[in-house]
Amino acid sequence: MFKHLKSGTVLVIFLLAGCNVASNEMQALNEDFEKDYQQLQVENLEALPNIEVIDGITYVDDILIVNKEISLPEDYSPGLQPEVIEAYQQMFQDGAAEGLDFVLVSDFRTYDYQAQLYQNYIARDGQEAADQYSAKPGHSEHQTGLAIDVGSSDSLTNLKWEFGDTPEFQWMKDVAHEYGFIIRYLEGKEDITGYMYEPWHLRYVGEEAPAIYESGLTLEEYLGID
Repeated sequence: MFKHLKSGTVLVIFLLAGCNVASNEMQALNEDFEKDYQQLQVENLEALPNIEVIDGITYVDDILIVNKEISLPEDYSPGLQPEVIEAYQQMFQDGAAEGLDFVLVSDFRTYDYQAQLYQNYIARDGQEAADQYSAKPGHSEHQTGLAIDVGSSDSLTNLKWEFGDTPEFQWMKDVAHEYGFIIRYLEGKEDITGYMYEPWHLRYVGEEAPAIYESGLTLEEYLGID
């Protein structure tokens, strides 16, 4: 019995010694390893976008957003919004005072109407080409009731790049923000918006329009969701 106890005691001493060695080794390792904890730096938390989805409609910093990735519900059908009507009519009126002749080419579209347009474009040009200038149903800004397409009285410049060369566009591009509009699909930003340059497509964003205009950014870039 004494021998068994002695053997057990030796075993305990050996284990304790082993633990002490391991402890010493860990201490040495800890001394050699300098911990470099760095606090995460966020320069401006207020710059992070506030994204809300209400009844299937996405708002970023209180601005309704729809694009190739963000869609609208199929049954969302608000019609052209009164503030948009008031704004574009005032802009057209002020343009007329400058000797310009604007026409409203397109405004609100339902989900079903956009689906019909999209399929017609695919049938005519193929899907790859259609996707460069036409939105899939549920992804069109026209369904928001906040977008319009404008042209000049010359029918040849309606919804064509040539509209960008008209006196109407040259005036509009520098004043549209004063009426709450931005040119939604900017030249040179196709890789961000997913659509070709459209000088005729205006999006109403209200009081935020001057800041977006001055930034020179797309709506996605301005809202930090590009």
